Amino acid sequence: MSPHDGISLGVSGLTTWLETAEGPLHAVDGVDLEVRPGECFALVGESGCGKSMTALSVLRLLPEAGHISAGAVHLGGEDLLALPEAAMRAVRGRRIAMIFQEPSTSLNPVLTVGRQIVEVIERHTDVSGDAARAKVLELLAAVGIADGERRFGEYPFQLSGGLKQRVMIAAALAADPDVLVADEPTTALDVTIQAQILDLLKKLQSERGMAVLLISHDLAVVAQMAQRVAVMYAGQIVEVATREAFFRAPQHPYSQMLFAALPAAANRGAPLAVIPGQVPALTQRFRSCRFADRCGLVFERCRTEPPALVPAGLGHAARCHLREAGQAGPRSAGPGAAAVHAAGEPGPLLLEVSGLKVHFPIRRGLLRRVAGHVKAVDGVSFGIREGRTLALVGESGCGKTTAGKALLQLIRPTAGTVRFGGRELTALSRSELRPVRAAMQIVFQDPYASLNPRMRVADILAEGIQALGAAATAAELDRRIDAMLEQVGLPRESRKRYPHEFSGGQRQRIAIARALAVEPRLIVCDEPTSALDVSVQAQILNLLKDLQDRLGLAYLFITHNIAVVGHLAHEVAVMHQGRIVEHGPVGDVLSRPQHAYTRELLASVPEIDAVPER
Repeated sequence: MSPHDGISLGVSGLTTWLETAEGPLHAVDGVDLEVRPGECFALVGESGCGKSMTALSVLRLLPEAGHISAGAVHLGGEDLLALPEAAMRAVRGRRIAMIFQEPSTSLNPVLTVGRQIVEVIERHTDVSGDAARAKVLELLAAVGIADGERRFGEYPFQLSGGLKQRVMIAAALAADPDVLVADEPTTALDVTIQAQILDLLKKLQSERGMAVLLISHDLAVVAQMAQRVAVMYAGQIVEVATREAFFRAPQHPYSQMLFAALPAAANRGAPLAVIPGQVPALTQRFRSCRFADRCGLVFERCRTEPPALVPAGLGHAARCHLREAGQAGPRSAGPGAAAVHAAGEPGPLLLEVSGLKVHFPIRRGLLRRVAGHVKAVDGVSFGIREGRTLALVGESGCGKTTAGKALLQLIRPTAGTVRFGGRELTALSRSELRPVRAAMQIVFQDPYASLNPRMRVADILAEGIQALGAAATAAELDRRIDAMLEQVGLPRESRKRYPHEFSGGQRQRIAIARALAVEPRLIVCDEPTSALDVSVQAQILNLLKDLQDRLGLAYLFITHNIAVVGHLAHEVAVMHQGRIVEHGPVGDVLSRPQHAYTRELLASVPEIDAVPER
């Protein structure tokens, strides 16, 4: 019998408030769930719906402004909310542990990897000294970290993203917890590392009999990992089901719209379905369905009476008045699934990259002599035509972003040529490059980090226009700013606000507007949707496709999301260790890959329609 038999995590009526200037924000509002021994229970939904706050409430790790106003959290029959903080510290890490979304901010930068895991072992068990070190080495091996002796003495900054996430898992498992909470454990990882981490979690869960609460907005990851699924919206659980029932026939309109927003090669050339509006403000007290303003199936009762969580099949329930009348049918492929992409005739060659190399020197010794080079980009060649999208895919560290910056001359290439509009860029001085930069822009992965938090939106958009002398008068500048906001679907009032006042998707729209402000012909999109929810991602992809159709823009789309590649790109180049190993039309490369690395990359992509049998 497993030592974890009979242990489960039970949450009932959990209500968590955050104090804000506008009043109490009901981040978690009456949540009930149970994670059974040896089970993976997935919590899915958009950012701001309450998933992470639920997990933090369970572990009593709330921010200073937060407090639990009602409910109970039972772990093996003991109510964690009734424990004093001293007793709760003995529970965290020992009986229930958490893997956080961002390992870089969760690991202590001034302690070695080994020391951080030893601290967990010594805090929660009787093991110490050499025995604790030996256990750390066992844990590092168990999570797939080779050369544990060397890694033991390294600091987090010396590790890749995948290795840091493995260290986080090792630390979480150090005291053999009964329940593991995994908050978006693979969001920032590329597909091959993601596949390794998910396989590792499944293996460790099976061996240790742990219950796992998985928080994710990636439905493909949920399909691969979970036995049961709950969908959260506006602080409530709106649907709960077994994995098979949920992926066969989601019952809540919100769940159905999440599936319809997923990009795929099947709906290539057709706009993705988007969920209109935003999650409602949680400072209000709801007297109607919380999804009513965004639902295409809304009727009068939805606006006057909040729905209860009603049965919708065996082990399946949905918070929707429609389910009182019967179950919804099986999930369809979504609008536009049968559409055929009309590529049109390709335009003239706009960008031609030949033999591009970027080598960074390795300096050692007191005199910092060059002892070698890191060949980040090592002989890359490709071309992009007007109005076309080339996707550049590959693992983290393969050189994708460096190649994108080098062709823009943000990093000077070591060798090779970059011809844009027939003009060689590598030979131009900084002053000669300035007028060319208007035609070549970049949209970065993290819009919050790339937008100046001290500048209003109008100033952010005006900065590039003024720097390049693209507007002669103040009136013309104002017209350009309003036109940019209108093009990306933001109201004129947005110009007076600061970046922190917008959602992640809206901030990315501002970043796109900034790139468009100087009327470019080519935009390098560096992972522009990797940190976004499914519904927001659909809005950004639709926007990029619409702008390309209207303005004839060319895109270099750097990504590790193969589904996005299949939906948006015309051609795809696969990059590995600084070189392009396969390049061709997107349909050929994704359906008939020729290189072993491409096949490995595609095999690592989790698929919703490939739900494994249990």
